[in-house]
Amino acid sequence: MDYAPRILVVEDEHGISGFISAALTANGYDVEKAVNGKEALMLIASHCPDAVVLDLGLPDIDGQKIISSVREWSSVPILVVSARTHERDKISAFDRGADDYITKPFFTGELLARIKTALRHAKARETSQSSAPKPRYRLRLLTVDYEKHRVFFGSDDVHLTQMEYRIVELLSKNAGRVMTYDTIMQQIWGPAATQDHQVLRVNMANIRRKLETNPASPEYIKTEIGVGYWMAEDE
Repeated sequence: MDYAPRILVVEDEHGISGFISAALTANGYDVEKAVNGKEALMLIASHCPDAVVLDLGLPDIDGQKIISSVREWSSVPILVVSARTHERDKISAFDRGADDYITKPFFTGELLARIKTALRHAKARETSQSSAPKPRYRLRLLTVDYEKHRVFFGSDDVHLTQMEYRIVELLSKNAGRVMTYDTIMQQIWGPAATQDHQVLRVNMANIRRKLETNPASPEYIKTEIGVGYWMAEDE
């Protein structure tokens, strides 16, 4: 019998919880439910789900605090499903360690696709952590060689400044995950980095001119508007 991934649905509205749970069960997932933050933390610690679908507006503990608490000891994929649409809520969730953010209302197909992607990312992380680090990132014509600290587009050696290379390296090593502007700033320019993201935008514009066939419609480095940047998983 095939293993059914266990998904914990944390949602205090019974109608939404039932809808999500029914969709997941119909698609072969083993579903558990929690109606508040305290119950969610207990189940995550004791039942070790493969992924968590988390509402932020819980009656006892704000979902943002749950993300921070879980990230102190677990890398379980956390997918936020929330009616909060403001950019600051999304940025906070990603900075605290959420893997994805879906706003209500949503289509069942979208939720299922995102859960499948989150589970695949988690499996890839486990594999990479148990083996030697990958020497390169490769997607279509783009190659980032970590050992040589060089970037190639097809057979062409792309000249990047040291700062531009570090940005590309950071995004490619976290491929499939959104990196917020603040996280990139802190990783590249240090903890004392200013909150003014203009220097990052300038560097990104330069990177895209060098790597993208059409910088206005980037193929390799995508923008999550108001949140940050991300790169697709490598091949």
